[in-house]
Amino acid sequence: MIELYGMGSPNVVKIYIALEELGLAYNIHPVDVFTGKQFDDAFLTLNPNAKVPTIVDSDGPGGKPYTVFESGAILLYLAEKTGKLLPADTAAKFDAIQWMMVQMTGVGPMFGQLVHFTRFAPPGNDYACSRYATQVHRVFEVIDHRLASMPYLAGAEYSIADIATYPWARNIPALLGAEAGAKFPNVARWVATINERPAVKAALAKVDDVRAKTTAFDKAEADALDKLFGRGRYAA
Repeated sequence: MIELYGMGSPNVVKIYIALEELGLAYNIHPVDVFTGKQFDDAFLTLNPNAKVPTIVDSDGPGGKPYTVFESGAILLYLAEKTGKLLPADTAAKFDAIQWMMVQMTGVGPMFGQLVHFTRFAPPGNDYACSRYATQVHRVFEVIDHRLASMPYLAGAEYSIADIATYPWARNIPALLGAEAGAKFPNVARWVATINERPAVKAALAKVDDVRAKTTAFDKAEADALDKLFGRGRYAA
C-alpha cells in the first residue's frame, strides 16, 4: 500500500496520475500547506524539506516501508517498482528521463515562479512577471517542437515524462491566456489525448476531492503564507 501525502498542486497531481496508471493501491493524506501542516513535526519526519508530494511504500525495498519525496524521484521509484511507464531499451529510457528533467528543471520552476509573482507577490514585480512568462513560453516552444514529431515526450510510448509535464501543460490557457495556449498546437493535441485516459480522469477526480478538503490560498492567513513563502519574519 502506498500512503500519499499531498494536496492539489501540479507536482502532487503527477503522483495521483502515476498511481492510477499503475493500478497501485494508495491512501490519500491531505496536507494543508496553506495552514502550514507541512511544517508539523510528524510530516517533517517523512520529508525534512517540508514539501509535498511525499509517499510511504509499505512494501518498499526488501519488503520494508520506504519513504520517497520529490515528485521526480517518486515517479522514478514507482516506475522502477512496477517495471512500467519507462521503456526497457536504454536509449528510450533515457529519452524519457531527460524529458522528465526538462519538466523538473524548466517547466516546474519557471511556471511556479510565474504563478508566485502574478498571484502572491505584492505589486511592482513587472520584471519578474515578464521574465518568468518568457521562460514558460520558451520551454513550451521546445516541448511543442518535440511533440510535432512524436506522439509523446519520450517518443512512441506514454511515460513518466508525460505524467510529469501534463499537470502543468493543461493549465497553460488558464495561466497564460487562450492566445498563449493557441501558440502550442502540438502541446494542446497531446494534452487533449492525455485528458481522455481513464486513469487521468480518475486521478483528477481525486484531486478535486482533496482540494475540497484543504484550504484555498485566498483563505489562508497572512502569517501562514509568509511562512510558506519564506517572507516577512521568516525571510533569511
